[in-house]
Amino acid sequence: MDGATSRVLVVEDEPDLAELYAIYLSDLYDVQTATNGETALEIVDAETDVVLLDRRMPDLTGDEVLEEIRARGLETQVAMITAVEPDVDIVEMQFDDYLVKPVTKEDLHGLVEILLRRANYDERSQEFFRLASKKAALESSPDVSVENEAEYRELAQRMEDIRTELDDTLAELSDDDFREAFASFPDIEVDESGPDGGDGPASQS
Repeated sequence: MDGATSRVLVVEDEPDLAELYAIYLSDLYDVQTATNGETALEIVDAETDVVLLDRRMPDLTGDEVLEEIRARGLETQVAMITAVEPDVDIVEMQFDDYLVKPVTKEDLHGLVEILLRRANYDERSQEFFRLASKKAALESSPDVSVENEAEYRELAQRMEDIRTELDDTLAELSDDDFREAFASFPDIEVDESGPDGGDGPASQS
């Protein structure tokens, strides 16, 4: 991003809500809006840093827009912002974070900030945080009994499989980056001394 204003694309089929999100974010970011999936796919490109994507839209759904973004090889960070409570179908979806409406201005600013930060991480670190976001979303869903879901157990195992690979990467983060990286995931225990302690994430519940 090299000091340039980060570009955020808001994709929301309710025009008033799309405009509200844009107002929330326009103090810090270059915000574009789309009220349907086709327009979103016309706008999104390699210069788009973050996409905030509704799932439930007519014609092209948010899930289909996400699939096309990834099929194009775009590395933009994508967060689903939706009224759809997460279910185990999200495990294989290639988004970076998931928020259930309603969301506040503070929610949006915090989300975009952390997604921009994660964009600078290496591929395996980004994968870890994607999995952690899905795990947190499923655990907060009233519609999912996670302990009985094979997909959830598989997700948790995938997190465990790559956890130890992150130690060296986390050791290179500043103290502020380290704390913020894990602020959204209270179930991930970290060495209180920060990245200089070299222990990285300790465990996941």
